[in-house]
Amino acid sequence: MMNDFKTLRVLHEGPVLRVELNSPETGNAVSGPMLDELLAVLGALPDRPDVRVLILSGAGDHFCLGADRAEFAHISATDATGGRLRALGTKARQVCDALATSDAVTVARLHGSVIGAGVALAVFCDLRAGADNCRFRLPELALGMPPAWGGSLPRLIQESGAARIRELIMTGQNFDAARAAELSLLHKVVPEEGLDDAISAWTKPLVRRSATALRTTKVMMNAYASASRLADASLFDAELLTASVAAGRAGRR
Repeated sequence: MMNDFKTLRVLHEGPVLRVELNSPETGNAVSGPMLDELLAVLGALPDRPDVRVLILSGAGDHFCLGADRAEFAHISATDATGGRLRALGTKARQVCDALATSDAVTVARLHGSVIGAGVALAVFCDLRAGADNCRFRLPELALGMPPAWGGSLPRLIQESGAARIRELIMTGQNFDAARAAELSLLHKVVPEEGLDDAISAWTKPLVRRSATALRTTKVMMNAYASASRLADASLFDAELLTASVAAGRAGRR
């Protein structure tokens, strides 16, 4: 069943829900409307206990080129109070939290470029498979912003380690799929034509697992991997992003 979204293509296939970022003309840049639609899909999952696996992919040549820079520039130039930018940051955090805590096992299907917010969406998925032509980058610092999108910094550190992530953020260097696998940002690297088969090898056994056991396992793994919520500074990401943009704007006056 196809759903009527403007920035997503959603397909239900029994216990598998396929969600495709569907704005190829922008490189699937993550905009406010796309975040709203992702929240709508992810927010409906508690009412769909039959969905065991959610596969997140991107249409066109790239999985995701990052946050929508045109939208970001417009908001930062016209939103004197920072309220709209703060709301955008809050939505990003809610989407990433929903991917991590969904009862369904979330799987990222990556190809082409995976940049900034695209890395964040992928890293909050439980399993990640990438084509061998993938290129990754964390460009926030080079753009004059802190890495404060969706609460991704602690998740990246959990998955890859602080020293490795520090290098990638400080330098903003591009890295390929093989390097992403070394960093545990990818679980599988295959030729692009083999991506669907690689993901199918995961989904076939997952849909046969007990829904209760899957859900409990995700809760346990998230709890053991995460620091105390009280110590999670990424809760302030929206505030940090807004303050940073405001400071940059003041410095240009």
